[in-house]
Amino acid sequence: MKLFPAIDLIGGEAVRLVRGDYAKVTVYSHAPEEVARGFEECGAEYLHVVDLEGARDGSLANLETIKKIIDSTKLFVEVGGGIRSIETVEKYISAGADRVIIGTAAVTDPEFLEEAVAKYGERIAVGVDIKDGMVAIKGWTEKSELGCFEFCERLSALGVKTVICTDISKDGLLGGTNLELYAEMSEKFNMDITASGGVSSLDDIRKLSKMGMYGAILGKALYTGDVDLREALAAAAEVGE
Repeated sequence: MKLFPAIDLIGGEAVRLVRGDYAKVTVYSHAPEEVARGFEECGAEYLHVVDLEGARDGSLANLETIKKIIDSTKLFVEVGGGIRSIETVEKYISAGADRVIIGTAAVTDPEFLEEAVAKYGERIAVGVDIKDGMVAIKGWTEKSELGCFEFCERLSALGVKTVICTDISKDGLLGGTNLELYAEMSEKFNMDITASGGVSSLDDIRKLSKMGMYGAILGKALYTGDVDLREALAAAAEVGE
């Protein structure tokens, strides 16, 4: 299983939110590119980057910071947050992003998603953020009318290869991840599914890997020291490869 340490950005700084609440921000680093280098030095090969300002308002507020992160390592970098037009996709691809994650616009503008998948194929992923069983949009500030599985069926039919699924109720709380949700998704859909939200122990990582998940995103637990990245990478490699 691939392990994606995460960097969330606000104002060019590496931060974490609690359950997507922009009023609950903790700043962990003023130099996110150094955080990325630190992950690489620990043996990471992949990186998950989210522009939280973009997720909320569709801006490219942290594009320059993301370019710096991409240029400072050899990591495979996937980028999300506020990607709502083909022009924005192209800007991130041009900046060196290996994969671009479409979230809100995958719900609100399916024609754009279809265009992006047609043009960039496997370099397009979709973020499926779940709040009370429904897909959340606009930086988790609104719930759509779409259920999780109904939405994933649409994505599969469109040819989306990679889905990053976050259970918002678990995010940033260090209380464990939603293993039942990911097991059900793995059974139902023939897509690469990355688990996100509440992955906070080596046990979580081992269970997700044993389940055959494509990937897992490790966020707050890294920054608080609850999980050591080298140990987490070893746990992800133990089974499921």
